[in-house]
Amino acid sequence: MNTTPLHHPGHDIQARASSLPPRAGLGLKTEHFKHVLEQRPDIGFFEVHAENYMVAGGPFHHYLGLIRERYPLSLHGVGLSIGGEGPLDLAHLERLAGLIERYQPQSFSEHLAWSSHGPVFLNDLLPLAYDGPTLRRVCEHIDQVQNHLGRTMLLENPATYLQFQRSTLDETDFIREVVQRSGCGLLLDVNNLYVSCINHQRDPLAYLQALPLQAVGEIHLAGFAEDRDSLGDRLLIDDHGARSTLRSGPCTRRCWGSSARWPP
Repeated sequence: MNTTPLHHPGHDIQARASSLPPRAGLGLKTEHFKHVLEQRPDIGFFEVHAENYMVAGGPFHHYLGLIRERYPLSLHGVGLSIGGEGPLDLAHLERLAGLIERYQPQSFSEHLAWSSHGPVFLNDLLPLAYDGPTLRRVCEHIDQVQNHLGRTMLLENPATYLQFQRSTLDETDFIREVVQRSGCGLLLDVNNLYVSCINHQRDPLAYLQALPLQAVGEIHLAGFAEDRDSLGDRLLIDDHGARSTLRSGPCTRRCWGSSARWPP
């Protein structure tokens, strides 16, 4: 996965939510540790999944600590269940706070999704109904996270495969309201945007232009898989399993058109 921050001069939300350098970064996997430390590649920053480091010690922390001495970090969570109907897991939130204290990442982000219900953790990023009660709940959860961590977070737009009949808001309207009410920034995942728009017969560029681009603090680029649904229609799957084909597409060019710099 390629990832890069998007900087807009004068945008207070972005400045508070992310201080990543205006360069391309990479998702850091454990198999990269020794190569990074030995070769010291010219990378702007690395992004890591928070849940992979929620242990007290061990080799993962050893290597990440060495890499953090040389590179900025973006900490990306996948398990907070920001959109869940129940309360946030306070133990999980406290572990996040510990990681942020330990590594002082330039950015922290989570998903607009839910992944737990009561004591059950589903290990997936599941979609939300976009209505008033969900909007209030998501904003309350983001407020709780930001207050607990003492910093502004970025919220990632989802990749979805279904929509709810009870939704009363368009997804872009929902995201704009969340950003405005909570003060969070936006992690713009171009792959998720494209996957969702194709799956729901939407115009990706129109979707992009409806987002609060002034709040974007980081951009994700990744690959997707292609399949067919039960009706034979095209179905895209966000699996990060292929090289991104969106780097030079119109959505990505529009993102960089909002920025002064295209990362190397």
